[in-house]
Amino acid sequence: MSDAATGLKPFVTRLHFYIGLFVGPFILIAAVTGLLYVLTPQLEDWIYRDQLRTASEGPAVSLSAQAAAARAFIGDAPTLFAVRPAIGPGYTTRIMFSEPGHGGSESRAIFVDPATLEIRGDLIVYGTSGTLPFRTAIDYLHRNLMLGEPGRIYSELAASWLWIVALGGAAMWWWRRSPRRSSADLNANLRARRFHGQVGIWIVVGLVFVSATGLTWSERAGGRISELRNAVGWVTPSVSTLLADENPAADGHHAHHAPVLFDGPQNTDHALQLDRIEAASRRAGLASPMIEIQVPRAEDRGWMVREYDRSWPSDVDAVAIDPRTMEVIDSAFFETFPVVAKLIRWGIDLHMGILFGIANQILMAAIAIGLIVSIIYGYRIWWLRRPSPGSAPRTLVQSWSHLSSSLKMATIAIAAFFGWALPLVGASLTAFLLVDIARWRFAATRPKTA
Repeated sequence: MSDAATGLKPFVTRLHFYIGLFVGPFILIAAVTGLLYVLTPQLEDWIYRDQLRTASEGPAVSLSAQAAAARAFIGDAPTLFAVRPAIGPGYTTRIMFSEPGHGGSESRAIFVDPATLEIRGDLIVYGTSGTLPFRTAIDYLHRNLMLGEPGRIYSELAASWLWIVALGGAAMWWWRRSPRRSSADLNANLRARRFHGQVGIWIVVGLVFVSATGLTWSERAGGRISELRNAVGWVTPSVSTLLADENPAADGHHAHHAPVLFDGPQNTDHALQLDRIEAASRRAGLASPMIEIQVPRAEDRGWMVREYDRSWPSDVDAVAIDPRTMEVIDSAFFETFPVVAKLIRWGIDLHMGILFGIANQILMAAIAIGLIVSIIYGYRIWWLRRPSPGSAPRTLVQSWSHLSSSLKMATIAIAAFFGWALPLVGASLTAFLLVDIARWRFAATRPKTA
């Protein structure tokens, strides 16, 4: 082992211990709730089978008629938000409405039998994936412990430290690797350490991936990541629904169209256009059965139709359509996305367990179970090795003080950078150091007993 590695080992070991001790509970909660999320799509399909499917036969009636049936059921107050046509025979259509009281990305979905116009259900759905209430609750638990925006601190803290503790554990495993010995030759502590390290090394790549993709959803670190993506041009193409200028003005500039005027109430006029908009999107190249037709938000905006099949191969194309001409005014086709934008899309879908179907679910479940087991064994190691009362504490500051000058400067620079890039790492590391310094100073001033 090199001198640098020899000096780093106690420091990395102590940092790994602090992360495990103080951040480990948050990582454990994230692992358990993430495991529940990736394992439950089929359970959700079973729970809501009456809303999602129908046994009726016959051709589907128009989307306009389906929207009218949903409107008659829900009343005039909610605003038509979007429509997801049935993806095939035996499936229902979702007519989605927005109304006060729902959280961000939530809408109220009325499930309509496309053949008979029977109302099959009335549920709150969430996000691009259209998650239903059962898994939405798990999602909120995973994301913020159902505490709203303040609760997101927990998941961001877990994601921010996960890759660090994983790579630190991999380094410790490398330093401590030794000729294979039977379990009979090891005491309980060494057996626990060996198993903890083996499990960790099996899943280390997955943990770094989960950490990196999880941070893209975070509030603080996610903002830093968005700034970086914008700076280097890694932005995912989006569709503008702003209605384009067409008529040249007298001074040679383009004049804006007059605002789009509707003959009747917004909800009625938009519902009547649904079938034409769907047909226009099909002519524009949207071939997936999984499409969402989004109603214009304002009179100077067009319709947006997007695919939402995020399995493999991904169908996430989108087009914006001018309702006056039924022409495409903007589009974003996945095959033309930059490579980085595709990797980001696939990475997020892989994290959610939906990219490769059941195989993806099994992979993410294995990573989550490995992480849970590793954390439990980490606490067992700490319990078996806990210091006896009155013994001198082993501190992070003390191990850092034994580093060479160059390594000290390097660790300070790295800590400063990641403290800025991952704000909760900076805040929690400061808390670690304050506790550590207090323990160190207390030990230094405590009178030694004979």
